[in-house]
Amino acid sequence: MSGLCPAEFIRRKRNDEPLAPTDIREFVQGIGSGTVSEGQIAAFAMAAFLNGMSSTETAALTLAMRDSGDVVDWADTAITPSVIIDKHSSGGTGDEKVSLILAPLVAACGVRMPMISARGLGHTGGEVDLMEAIPGCDIAPPADVFKRAVETAGAAIIGPTGRLAPADAAIYYVRDVTATVESVPLITSSILSKKLAAGISGLVMSVNFGSGAFMPTIAEAQQLSSSLIAVAKQAGLPMVTLIADMDEVMGDSVGSRLQVLEAIRFLDGTHRDPRMLKLIMALSIEILLLAKLAVDEQEARHMLQQRLDDGEALQRFGKMVTALGGPSDLVDAPERYLETAPYMMPVAAQITGYIRKVNAFQVGLAMVGLGAGRRLPTDSIDHGVGLTGMRHLGDAIVAGDPLCLVHARDIAAFETAADAIRNAITITADRSAENAVVTGRMSTNDPEN
Repeated sequence: MSGLCPAEFIRRKRNDEPLAPTDIREFVQGIGSGTVSEGQIAAFAMAAFLNGMSSTETAALTLAMRDSGDVVDWADTAITPSVIIDKHSSGGTGDEKVSLILAPLVAACGVRMPMISARGLGHTGGEVDLMEAIPGCDIAPPADVFKRAVETAGAAIIGPTGRLAPADAAIYYVRDVTATVESVPLITSSILSKKLAAGISGLVMSVNFGSGAFMPTIAEAQQLSSSLIAVAKQAGLPMVTLIADMDEVMGDSVGSRLQVLEAIRFLDGTHRDPRMLKLIMALSIEILLLAKLAVDEQEARHMLQQRLDDGEALQRFGKMVTALGGPSDLVDAPERYLETAPYMMPVAAQITGYIRKVNAFQVGLAMVGLGAGRRLPTDSIDHGVGLTGMRHLGDAIVAGDPLCLVHARDIAAFETAADAIRNAITITADRSAENAVVTGRMSTNDPEN
């Protein structure tokens, strides 16, 4: 490093002194070259966690992390750059299937979506786990296969590669083991560096709050949203964030194959959870407007509903799966490929009333106990376990009625999960008002940002 040595760089952040963009870039380059040690990354992460970072510093970190590896170039494809739009979520219990529905839906309207996602950890899952649950799907394809899938199918959901924003992987690993994951500047740079490395022209994101999300309060979600918008604006990336309520399980299922099945049944019209439909439509409308494929919300909504009704969104999902090596007839015979656990039993309600509260975090942990999620990044996942038929806030329930169905490998696992789910759900005599799904919006086009 020709500027500050790593120790002096860390000392400045520890003392809450401003960091120059050139020094941030050199520090990140040092991560790649090995001149910055894992211990020094940890010290920087903790200093950033405790003292924060300005939006200028966070933007510099984001761009340096983007440039630590390859940036996807779409110039050798026939794709119009303005329609390369991505979607991201800050996570929530059952939320990962939203991407499996949204990506082919907006692709059917003309968007091209290169979604590089992550595996799940803790009580929330990841889109990559769902794609990996489909037999034959390559979640780490060569760059040419990935680009061809986006070009022909309109969307591709894959996992992170070692060549895209590799500095992010090094920093995230340290954050995970040093209690600094919750740092808003580090979350911001982690998300946006990977998205910018994918060569996108716009980003729409749901920033979630509630018991099922990483941000428990709406104030924390607004703080993260503000940080993302400020840095995206400095990076020249058009972006919209929607603040979404995840104070219950999103949709009707949790678990890899069960969520893939729910996504297919949503796309083919068999069942569309009303709350999830509202979120998907809100995000998709923003994507079509950002890509300039619709002139206003009304036109965008009409386009999306038409592509759901005529089956084109479902066919795009099938094309995406096939382009990534999965079965060509998945949407026609999903049960043939998505085998689930052998024990499927209801979790019975113990009293009559209305569902007043669902602690989605506790439900998510119950699913981790079944094997549907990870406690550690190295854990494997049982793609066949989980739950379906989840009841929602405000639902009337009679004692003995199922709160959900648990898919487990054995009776003991079922009983443990069933007890945890009952404890996570509060039933009262009075019905509560339904929570709005989307409670706020921010954009790089807003004059105050």
